[in-house]
This record gives sequence, structure tokens and C-alpha cells, in this order.
Amino acid sequence: MPNSAPRVVDVYPYRESSVNPEFLLLHRAPGTLYAGQWRMVGGKIDTGEAAWETALREVDEETGHSPDRLWTIPSVNAFYEWQADRMNLIPAFAAALPADPTLDDEHDAFTWLPAEEAAARLAWPEQQRLLRLADRKLRNGIPPRLVVQPAPE
Repeated sequence: MPNSAPRVVDVYPYRESSVNPEFLLLHRAPGTLYAGQWRMVGGKIDTGEAAWETALREVDEETGHSPDRLWTIPSVNAFYEWQADRMNLIPAFAAALPADPTLDDEHDAFTWLPAEEAAARLAWPEQQRLLRLADRKLRNGIPPRLVVQPAPE
């Protein structure tokens, strides 16, 4: 039986415009993993960290902003990696951003696009599907149960 512990998260940053939501894609810089690809935010879950905490941290690290709102997309990015005999089950989130990102060393460009254009630039079919699902939820209303409410410290 393959291992299936979540190790990473996917986050789909967006901004709400007067007409349609737009999704942020970041272009991976030369010399980085996935160099030359357009990607959403993602990253590894640290030991002792909840997936939603990873999502908040990664959004801040990769965009320079804390999200105005973070919510879970009611699905996961799932795929099998035969080399490691591993099922990857990746929690997915959407994050409303207050402004354009401040690029870090991992990225050399960014763009805001409507869902279909953004999905067409993503290399992985499951990420395309999740971005489209986030767009549908934004258009139809995000159920309150999906909004992340961190416990007060």
C-alpha cells in the first residue's frame, strides 16, 4: 500500500474584480524547481504545522502579503508518484490578496488572469481543475464552513 501522508499544500491566490475574479500566477525563476513554469503558491508542510498554517506562511513568503481571506477548496490535488510508490494528497486553499505580490528569489514575474486563462498556463491537470473549482466557489459564494478561522492565541 502506498504512503499517503500530506507533505505539501497548494494555494490559489486571487483578487476580486468588479466583473470576474483574477488568479495570480508566479513565474518560476531560472535555477529553481519548476524553472520557467507558471505556478500558483505552494510549499512543504513543516513538522508540527497544520496544512492551513502552511498555506498562510507560504502565501506570505511567496507574495509578501498575508491574505485578506483564506479558505479551503473542498477537494485535494491527488496523484500517484510511481518512483516513490506514493499517493500525493495535497490540501488546496484559495487566498484573497490585498495587492500585487512582491517577488522573491524563486520568481521572476507574475500575472493576474481570469480562471480559464490561468488554468491554461498551469502544467498539472489537477491544479487546473482546482483553480476552476476555486473560481466556481467565488462566483457562487464561499460557504462559511470553508473559511479558515485560526484559533486565537
